[in-house]
Amino acid sequence: MNGSDRSNDLAVLVLEDGRVFRGTSFGAVGQTLGEAVFSTGMTGYQETLTDPSYHRQIVVSTAPQIGNTGWNDEDDESVGPDGARAGARIWVAGYVVRDPSRRTSNWRATGSLQDALVRQDVVGLAGIDTRALVRHLRTRGSMRAGIFSGSALAFAADGSLDTDELVSRVRNQPSMLGADLAGEVTTTSGYTIDPDGDPLYTVAAIDLGIKTNTPRMFAQRGVRVHVLPSNATLDDIRAAGADGVFLSNGPGDPATADGAVQLTRDVLGEGLPLFGICFGNQILGRALGRGTYKMKFGHRGINIPVVEHETGRIAITAQNHGFALEGEAGEEFDTPFGRAVVSHTCANDGTVEGVRLLDGSAFSVQYHPEAAAGPHDAAYLFDRFTRLLSARTGVTK
Repeated sequence: MNGSDRSNDLAVLVLEDGRVFRGTSFGAVGQTLGEAVFSTGMTGYQETLTDPSYHRQIVVSTAPQIGNTGWNDEDDESVGPDGARAGARIWVAGYVVRDPSRRTSNWRATGSLQDALVRQDVVGLAGIDTRALVRHLRTRGSMRAGIFSGSALAFAADGSLDTDELVSRVRNQPSMLGADLAGEVTTTSGYTIDPDGDPLYTVAAIDLGIKTNTPRMFAQRGVRVHVLPSNATLDDIRAAGADGVFLSNGPGDPATADGAVQLTRDVLGEGLPLFGICFGNQILGRALGRGTYKMKFGHRGINIPVVEHETGRIAITAQNHGFALEGEAGEEFDTPFGRAVVSHTCANDGTVEGVRLLDGSAFSVQYHPEAAAGPHDAAYLFDRFTRLLSARTGVTK
């Protein structure tokens, strides 16, 4: 009798510290490895699962019931390597929920969450106490993990689960610290998103794991977006006729992204307006001389408060990051490109959430102003960047 026969629908989440959570199989059956992280969003699971920033991560939903709105053809936040929506895919390594909805109830749904996970071979786990798991991750920190079900389970001679074998598999995977992943999720050849009318401005967006709503937000403001691969050069940006440069979100350790950092320095030296979000915030920060570090458990969700120190404005934001920039609220510092400031911090824990050059030519935030899913409090940042493009080109709406 093999492990699959004995386990029925048994599935387990195994953490690198040896903690095991037993539940039932959800989605595809098999084995998956990744970093266990948790997301506090009560909605927007489709956008989360298809966000390239979650590459190589096993996502745990803190909301107790997931899946009631099913799966649709509109909310994917990834595209194919050539920009085609037909190539959209789930990027998470695995998915953990407490209570998957048995019934889909949304007029846009084309299928269920379970169907989507199976179709894309994403291994999941259901039926565990996600509160206990999240408390464990908050206490011990995000860590390497694996989900095992079916024939991927290992059993000892006495029929018991061979946790030592499963823990060994988990510990043999690489850590997220030092992971260089942007090249695994970026577009291969680039593509262009145009506004409905004649474009007012042109932006080169460096795809480090870009979400599909970002070019749409630019297009709504009359901006043509050339989405370029993560290894793009300054010559590529010039060839696109860019009036400004955008650095996208993305997965991995920003300390490994030396190519993107050098490109950012080249762009700043060229005098082009620059706007970055999430991973792009860390890249701009590094280009300005700041260091980065791995957070204990990161920020992932759609309800995280951020303070903009110049105005005192507080935005409730969508976030997904496990690394952050070093710095303190309001701290000013010298860079090769002029004075800069830590412009935003998290109201919960003081984490740096934004930096900018004091002359206003470059700025970035750690959160996701494009939302999808999430609150739209920070959409004004796209307008701020558009004003920079207008000042550079002399073109106004």
